[in-house]
Amino acid sequence: MNAKFPPLIAVIGSDGSGKSTVCEHLIEYVKHYGPAVQVHLGKQAGNVGRAAAKLPLLGRSVGKAIESNTKKVKTKKSRIGLLPSAVIIAFVGRRLLRFRRMLAFRRQGYIVLTDRFPQAQIPGAYDGTVFPVDVEGSRFVRWLAARERAAFQWMAKQKPDLVLKLNVSLDVACARKPDHRKAALEKKIAVTPLLTFEGADIVDLDADRPIEEVLSAAEKAIAEFMVVQGYRYSADGASPAAR
Repeated sequence: MNAKFPPLIAVIGSDGSGKSTVCEHLIEYVKHYGPAVQVHLGKQAGNVGRAAAKLPLLGRSVGKAIESNTKKVKTKKSRIGLLPSAVIIAFVGRRLLRFRRMLAFRRQGYIVLTDRFPQAQIPGAYDGTVFPVDVEGSRFVRWLAARERAAFQWMAKQKPDLVLKLNVSLDVACARKPDHRKAALEKKIAVTPLLTFEGADIVDLDADRPIEEVLSAAEKAIAEFMVVQGYRYSADGASPAAR
């Protein structure tokens, strides 16, 4: 743990692993150890695209453009154009803003719980860089790709103090997310066990279990971690942490 700041706890896992549900529950639990805040550190391109689609006049076109161009960089085998590159780098900037906001919360004395966490270990995997390692494009596009790599390397170095890794099977993930492509879920599930988050303390949780059991296991992992860090549980919640 970074001795200067309160703990940084990350919850990671594939779509369908129950991250959102787990985070919504855990933020209230973590507050029993002191002031705490939850921050989403994912790309959220889908959320932005859906929000843009609701705008009058050009909203639907903008929403479709965002969805299309965030996929092109990952799937395109030839040279990558400026528009998809610009869309990707815009989301990198948005992600950096949220990450810096998270760091500011820590400096202010908050325990931070994050939904997702950036990783620079596996390019192209979830919560990682989008540009291919050997990106083909103009000099400017290659410069943007280098900026993305640098941004993710910097964020990844601010490693969490504790990572709760939600491991889910493909069948369960597909049942929970029937609108998601099976191949995409399979790829994310395969990547999850490989992520080390710069050597952070990781607790693996079986996300196939009933949600009550998953939440109980997550609470237990946090309780054990917080005791080691010198924090006391307060039944009242949001009390000053003792270290």
